[in-house]
Amino acid sequence: MTSAADDQDPPAELASSPAAASAASGTSAATPAPAAPVEPAAITRSVLTKEVWLVLALSLGASGVAAIISFAGVLTSAKPISGQTAVIVGSRAPGRPWLDLAWQVFAVVTALVPVALVGHFLARGRESFRTIGFDLRDRLRDLGRGTTIAAAVGGAGLLFYIGAHATGVNLTVDPSQLPDYWWRIPILVAVSAQNAVLEEVIVLGYLNHRLDQLGWSVRRATATSALVRGSYHLYQGLGGFAGNVIMGVIFTYLYRRWGRVMPLVVAHALIDTAALIGATYLLGKVSWLPS
Repeated sequence: MTSAADDQDPPAELASSPAAASAASGTSAATPAPAAPVEPAAITRSVLTKEVWLVLALSLGASGVAAIISFAGVLTSAKPISGQTAVIVGSRAPGRPWLDLAWQVFAVVTALVPVALVGHFLARGRESFRTIGFDLRDRLRDLGRGTTIAAAVGGAGLLFYIGAHATGVNLTVDPSQLPDYWWRIPILVAVSAQNAVLEEVIVLGYLNHRLDQLGWSVRRATATSALVRGSYHLYQGLGGFAGNVIMGVIFTYLYRRWGRVMPLVVAHALIDTAALIGATYLLGKVSWLPS
C-alpha cells in the first residue's frame, strides 16, 4: 500500500542526475575517462630566439649593457683610464661583518638563478645540462683539461692585463676589497665558482647550442659568444674587453671540439680563484702588479 507521497514524481534535479539514471536502469555510474594529456607545442624558431634574448636580458647581456655604461663613465672622467680602479668583489656592508657575509652569500646564490632558468628551458625541449656537457660524467678528464687550460690561459691573461695597463687602455683592476674576516677566502672561492658556472653555462654552452639550433654558422656563433663575453668585461677597460674576446674564441673552439662545457667551467673557476686570492695577498706588495 502506498501513500500519496509515494505516487509523486521525484524532483527534476534528482531524476535527471547520473546516479538516478543509473539506479533506474539498474547499472552503476561509469567513471568518466581522464582527458588525454595535451602534447606541448613544438618549439619554433621564434620561440627559441625570444628565449635567448630573455636569458641574456636577465643575466650577462644586462651585465654587458651595464659595463658599457660604466666604461662611458670612465671615458668621460677627468682621470686617465689607467688611473681609475675597477673592483670585482667589494664589501657590501663595511664594518658589519655578518651583514656583509649575508649579502655576499645572497649575491652568489641569486646570480645563479639564470643558470636554473637555462636548465628549465633545456628540459622543456627534452634536453638537459648533459646536452651541453655540464655534468660529472667525466670528472677526471674534465679536471685535467681544465687545469691545463687554466695554467695556459691564466698566465697569458695576466701578461695581457699588465701590458694593457701599461699602454693606458685598461683600468687598475682590484679583484678583492673584502675585509680580513674568516669568511673572506671562502667567499672569494664561491664567487669564482659562481662566475665560472654562470658564464660558461650561459655564454658558452647554452648560447652556442641555441645558435646552432637556429641555424647560425659556427663562425657567426663563435663571434657572438666571444663578443658577449667581452662586453660584460668592458668595465675593466679595452684590455679586459679584448682579452676576454680572445678567451671566448679559444673556449668556444675547445667546447665544440670536446662537446663539453665542464672543462671550461673548471678552467674559469681556477683562473678566477688564483686571481682573486692572489691579488688579495700580492696587490701593493709586488712591483710588477699594477695597484
